[in-house]
Amino acid sequence: MIGNQAQKLEKLVAASSQKKKSKKTRFIAITSGKGGVGKSTISSNLAYTLSKQGLNVGIFDADIGLANLDVMFNVKIKKNILHVLKGEATVSDILIPITRNLILIPGESGDEILKYSDMALFERFMQEAQVLDKLDVMIIDTGAGIGEHIQMFLNAADDVIVVTVPDPAAITDAYATIKTIATLRDDVSMIMNQVKSEKEALGVFEKIKKVANANIGSQLDLQLIGKINADIKVSSSVKQRALFTTLYPASQPSKDIDAIVNKIAQKLERNVLVTSNESGLSGLFKRLMDHF
Repeated sequence: MIGNQAQKLEKLVAASSQKKKSKKTRFIAITSGKGGVGKSTISSNLAYTLSKQGLNVGIFDADIGLANLDVMFNVKIKKNILHVLKGEATVSDILIPITRNLILIPGESGDEILKYSDMALFERFMQEAQVLDKLDVMIIDTGAGIGEHIQMFLNAADDVIVVTVPDPAAITDAYATIKTIATLRDDVSMIMNQVKSEKEALGVFEKIKKVANANIGSQLDLQLIGKINADIKVSSSVKQRALFTTLYPASQPSKDIDAIVNKIAQKLERNVLVTSNESGLSGLFKRLMDHF
């Protein structure tokens, strides 16, 4: 039944796509093998730092059940995307401006998103979602683990970044996640969080890469996109409901985020003008339908 529904939605998405030219949004999914490794902290600080560079950024909270981006940004969320799809709110109602260039989009899990039945409401949603077509980048903060609805977002993204810490259990979970992602795509990036140094980050990454090459194969392009040093300032900022990049801009973790953002910005520069069905929130939904 949901398969038939998805087919109808695909046609609807295609029909509602405008032929105007628009900036292509780069979709970056940030995930982890287990909770508690700093995934949402990194997602929120990356989104803020990207927006500080003048880019239009959306951050989509898809970590359902443990959604905490409202805590990171110190805002209150009353309704999310499911309320829009049920006709209980408009897209504009749920969007939360964080800064001039940064918008928080309270999300829902992929399987919930596809369980609505009203085609007229969905069509209205696709029209309303065009207010986000100007986004340069959308960070998708997924749940931990590798459930089916998380795989939908990982499949739809341009880039997938796995966050882990140098803890044996976390490393094992991160590898298991990478192994599953490798069945969906052949490129995965990693961020090593809470490390003592660049040397430690590289050491842990090389071990993961060695095991991946031996068991998954060399066709997997596994890259270390950056590291974040362990620092009490990070946990201190979370307790204060603030971003460490705003409270402690000169700290090493903030410099580490800057270095990761510079790598992401280089990829963004290669994006070209495309039709708007590759843009914003409607573009994300188009991709979710394609991979359903």
